[in-house]
Amino acid sequence: MSLPDNPSEPASPPSSPDASIAPAASDKRKRILDACTPIPNGPRLVELATSAGGLVDDEVRQRAWPILLGYESSNGAGSVDNPTWHALAIHKDEHQVRLDVGRSFIYYPKNESEPQLDRRKMELSSVITQVLRTYPMLSYFQGFHDIVQVFLLVLGVDAAPTAVSHLSLLRIRDFMLPSLSPSLAHLRLLPSILQAADPRLCRHLSHTQPFFALAATLTLYAHEIQEYGDIARLFDFFLAHSAVVSVYFFAVIVLSRREELFEIPADEPEMLHSVLSKLPKPLDLEALITRTMSLYQEFPPERLPFRAWTRISAFSVLKTTQGSPHHQTLDTGVELFEKQVSQLHREQMLDKHKALLWKYRRPVGRAGFAIFVAVFAFWLRRGGFESYAALTLRRLWGTVRFFGFRPD
Repeated sequence: MSLPDNPSEPASPPSSPDASIAPAASDKRKRILDACTPIPNGPRLVELATSAGGLVDDEVRQRAWPILLGYESSNGAGSVDNPTWHALAIHKDEHQVRLDVGRSFIYYPKNESEPQLDRRKMELSSVITQVLRTYPMLSYFQGFHDIVQVFLLVLGVDAAPTAVSHLSLLRIRDFMLPSLSPSLAHLRLLPSILQAADPRLCRHLSHTQPFFALAATLTLYAHEIQEYGDIARLFDFFLAHSAVVSVYFFAVIVLSRREELFEIPADEPEMLHSVLSKLPKPLDLEALITRTMSLYQEFPPERLPFRAWTRISAFSVLKTTQGSPHHQTLDTGVELFEKQVSQLHREQMLDKHKALLWKYRRPVGRAGFAIFVAVFAFWLRRGGFESYAALTLRRLWGTVRFFGFRPD
């Protein structure tokens, strides 16, 4: 595959459809483009992106992905094109970006020379840096470059920054906050999904923390899947649905390995973690996507056991992409980001007070506890957290009961 003469053009598709399926692909291609114009038909586009084969090819994706991300590339709405971004302040994570970009384009595109790959890397660095400098509150994470390189190959260097900005603020915002805890909240849904679908398997894995799913879910599987056509097709599916679908997709992979996992003793969590942290090869993407949709419809997030969904922040992408997320704007993403950061600060404050309460649990009696609660509530209200005060104090009381403390 050779680079286009114009470096801003996206990569050529790595392969052409087989001649035997070309007529069917051509018909689907037309249906997708019809759903994109003149007025985008979101529900129809979601249906086509989910169905077998996804959005068919990159030329179609260039029209469809922006719509699924909430903007229209044809009229420039939602664009973050900023020719002066080079003059913006250097982002704190740019050193790590350079290191990761140097390790990019390992599996695709294929058959390119070193100079061609070097230019790809320069373009990748440019896209990531533009997004980070334009939205400096975003925190880069290792693996973000795996996601962005797919967008670069599909959309091209000129169109990719706008798409990646929408993705970062509206679809994977939880991963770009200053704390890892919102990312881990995604993983904590996994045991609940498994419990709903297969209680016996869930019990078998109960001694294994779900951190084995972190690399895959954090990078939308771009770090794990080595075939360009496969990851582009999987992105069709993920962009068409809410962010939680990525977690359901991993649950389906775990369920598909049921027999293999039962062969490993439950009291060997390290072995189970090692097996689960590596995706099986090859992946039957179409079968997995079909099963993911069935699992999601049978056990929707709000019906998961262990009250798992109630523990998810209202500002998390897991919830803000539910329903019809395809009309959210970048300003909405910035606002939600700020709300999540404020919530994280409050939770950190609560954790400090829990630790303080535990430290002084013996000397504190009924009077001391009452004073502590009153002062803490006053502090919360003074800080403008009236609605948060009641919830926080309920959590504090739950902590007190958990630790076995009873005021005299």
